Amino acid sequence: MNLALAQAEEALAADEVPVGALIVREGRVLAAAHNQREQLHDPTAHAEMVAITQAASALNSWRLEECTLYVTLEPCPMCAGAILQSRIPRLVYGAADPKAGAVNSLYQMLDDNRLNHQVEVVEGIMAECCGRILTDFFSQKRALGKK
Repeated sequence: MNLALAQAEEALAADEVPVGALIVREGRVLAAAHNQREQLHDPTAHAEMVAITQAASALNSWRLEECTLYVTLEPCPMCAGAILQSRIPRLVYGAADPKAGAVNSLYQMLDDNRLNHQVEVVEGIMAECCGRILTDFFSQKRALGKK
């Protein structure tokens, strides 16, 4: 999670919402990414989505079986859907997202038995650090009068 948090710091430095993600398989980092929506002008460029694309490229496969996704913030519905579609078996996340979380907070997409894939979830890892960087970012934005 420290490496994912370092990615969130990179997002912060780029004035992006500070979320970082990492995908690991058998102890090897396949992907490290952060939010790039502003930079790429792409609403889908969430840290998880970028990391999933990187990992799929590294493995030459869309199936990210035997991988673990580490992310600093609970995934949204789009990212949870991508986790399911890429067959990632394990998710570890830091801070909960009460406004858009699709793993535990608003929805439980990764635990829906009606779907053909479920994901083992470990939540709350370094939650305070992961949440603080986001809280500070949005507090600063509000103080400056920006969205």
